[in-house]
This record gives sequence, structure tokens and C-alpha cells, in this order.
Amino acid sequence: MSANGTASTNSTTSVIELDRPRCEGHGLCEEAAPQLMHLDDDGELVLDVTEVDGTQLEAAKAAVRVCPVAALRLVSA
Repeated sequence: MSANGTASTNSTTSVIELDRPRCEGHGLCEEAAPQLMHLDDDGELVLDVTEVDGTQLEAAKAAVRVCPVAALRLVSA
């Protein structure tokens, strides 16, 4: 509970960062989090959403985990 008597939420916001030179366009991140990112027609990753929290945060964590070249990371906002 917060000081004013309402239930507090532990909402953490993070930012998805892409190391573009490292990205090889495997697309595993897109499969893990299609609501956050996609590969364009040239196979380049596009981050559609960069600030995430809640359920988006879980999808972003999954995308970071599956990247075989560690081109994605999450940092606290």
C-alpha cells in the first residue's frame, strides 16, 4: 500500500536498445515479440516500441534472450 492508501504497483519501465552493427537479422526476436519489433523488407530490425513495461516487458525480455548474437539489451529507464 502506498502512503495514500491505494495499492502500489511495481511497474518498471525499461528501454530496448539495439546494437545495429551486431544484428544479423535472424528474426528470432521478432518471433518472440512481434508487437515490439519487426524485420523490414531489407532484413533490418525495426524497433516499433522502445519503452516497455508490464506484459510488454516480458515480451522484450524474451526477445533479448533469444537473440543469438546479443544485439538487443534492456536498460532501466
